[in-house]
Amino acid sequence: MTAPATIDSQCLSDLLGSTAPPRMLDVRTPGEFETAHIAGAYNVPLDLLREHRDEIVKHLDDDVVLVCRSGQRAAQAGETLRDAGLTNVHILDGGITAWEAKGFAVNRGAPRWDLERQVRLVAGSIVLSSVLASVAVPKFKWVAAAIGGGLTFAALTNTCAMGMALSKLPYNRGATCDAPTIVAQLVSEPR
Repeated sequence: MTAPATIDSQCLSDLLGSTAPPRMLDVRTPGEFETAHIAGAYNVPLDLLREHRDEIVKHLDDDVVLVCRSGQRAAQAGETLRDAGLTNVHILDGGITAWEAKGFAVNRGAPRWDLERQVRLVAGSIVLSSVLASVAVPKFKWVAAAIGGGLTFAALTNTCAMGMALSKLPYNRGATCDAPTIVAQLVSEPR
């Protein structure tokens, strides 16, 4: 596949139907992956990919398409893999959200909130609570300021500490998703 760094849903669908389909790595949390994923995708959460990138890269000699909810985490994963020397990395433009919007099929499981939605809920709740609490204790306004600063930093660095922390919660864990299991799947499963 000699495609640009991002590919759209139609292009990916065409490639998946070809004789040499790319490997798809879905970098969302196991919980998000279990909710809905593209058939044939491997779940390799972003934090696990970062931690075990060299081990995983050894088993990615084919073209790779990275998938997440909207494309943000996939872009981070792409940067991680390119830094490890993998040049055949592509990002699904708009992520699984765009894939579904175009009417392409996904495998569905138990519904859960996306990690990005969870971050908005937690951050918003903390800000609202601290602003309301600052009426009685003025220093609580600094909690809201800290969250605002954290969100600004997250946007500027394209990282999210709150999202990474939330991804560790039991709600976001699904089936066992560890490096040895992923590597074994990449090695043994037919393409």
